[in-house]
Amino acid sequence: MKVLMFGWEFPPHITGGLGTACFGLTKGLVNHNVEIQFVVPRAYGDEDQSSVRIVNASDVEVNSSDEDFIEFWKKVIYMEIGSSLIPYVSPEAFRRQVEKNRVSGESVEDKVLKTKFKFTGKYETDLMAEVSRYALIAGGLAQKSEFDVIHAHDWLTYPAGVVAKKISGKPLIVHIHATEFDRSGKHINRNVYDIERKGMEEADRVIAVSNLTRNTVIEKYGIDPEKVTTVHNAIEPAKPEEAKIQRHVKEKVVTFLGRLTQQKGPEYFVEAANLILQHDNNVRFVMAGSGDMMEGLVRRVAELKMGTRFHFTGFLKGAEVDKMFRLSDVFVMPSVSEPFGLVPLEALRHDVPVVISKQSGVAEVLKNALKVDFWDIIGLADAIYGLLHYNALSLSFKKYGKKEVEELKWDKAAIEVVAVYKSVLE
Repeated sequence: MKVLMFGWEFPPHITGGLGTACFGLTKGLVNHNVEIQFVVPRAYGDEDQSSVRIVNASDVEVNSSDEDFIEFWKKVIYMEIGSSLIPYVSPEAFRRQVEKNRVSGESVEDKVLKTKFKFTGKYETDLMAEVSRYALIAGGLAQKSEFDVIHAHDWLTYPAGVVAKKISGKPLIVHIHATEFDRSGKHINRNVYDIERKGMEEADRVIAVSNLTRNTVIEKYGIDPEKVTTVHNAIEPAKPEEAKIQRHVKEKVVTFLGRLTQQKGPEYFVEAANLILQHDNNVRFVMAGSGDMMEGLVRRVAELKMGTRFHFTGFLKGAEVDKMFRLSDVFVMPSVSEPFGLVPLEALRHDVPVVISKQSGVAEVLKNALKVDFWDIIGLADAIYGLLHYNALSLSFKKYGKKEVEELKWDKAAIEVVAVYKSVLE
């Protein structure tokens, strides 16, 4: 079976769990005789292509007078975003870019139809021009490539998937890794929501990463339940144990690792840390990540006079993440709305017990974790305190949590995805 797959990022160039999930799933699919052509906005040349053939959209030229591309452009529905794309762009940065575009006088269509277009492949303020150009290129690839199924990951690639379906007539699967309600809460960007809904409506089947996400798709987007299948994420097998890292602090270490955005609930981690330090000063808290809430969080830590016990590392990736886990005694994920959440699985793989919010998809598959409501700061503090001070509790969650993680294989997820493919080909 041949699959034309669209994704916005692919390791090692990732900003979060989306690229990691795409990588794991493709490795699982290749074990089931699935051949994947994976299209990214920008490839760097160092991607692992053992399971996929990477197609770099940045290499594709566009001739705006070409009849084929004119036809593709007619099928690309461009919706200009009138506010910040939470969590990837701050409101201030977005306003600056809007003003810059206004001064330059260059329209989105002019940018998209340029012969050469430089994709950043990131989540920047010219994002919708990139989404539109990417969809335009998808039409060309769909016309020239040989494949059985189209698979589009997350809303940035849905327009590309829809255009590819219209051009080729092949079935479209859209994969929901997060919704606009997860990213923005109640104050959704209506245009992003419309792109998500359009993609799901046009798709032949929808894959959600958790039952939590599946329910959102059905209730908030009005998608037919018969069309939506849950396939839980998984995790790569553990790497060989590396040498023990020498710790330079005697205190216990509690870690938050994720984007510093409303969705991830970092402010609840700060408040729980304050409660714990009132009873035990022999703890250090680490906030690893970056995002639009950084400044406010630093200010709040200063107000609470926790500066000597609270540390901000900025964004970590690869070996830095592994090192952080090996230095940690407890990992905390207090997400307000987490479609799945791969990081707790990574923590357990490193023998770090975890506290997670009940409002997360990973809570559906992970039994050996302490679970609290994201807003329950006292409950969160109690859970962390318990894992820090009761060795039997900590050792139990480490032992059985790691066994659980070892059973969450991408090969199993791939079998379920292949079943979805087959259902639209029958």
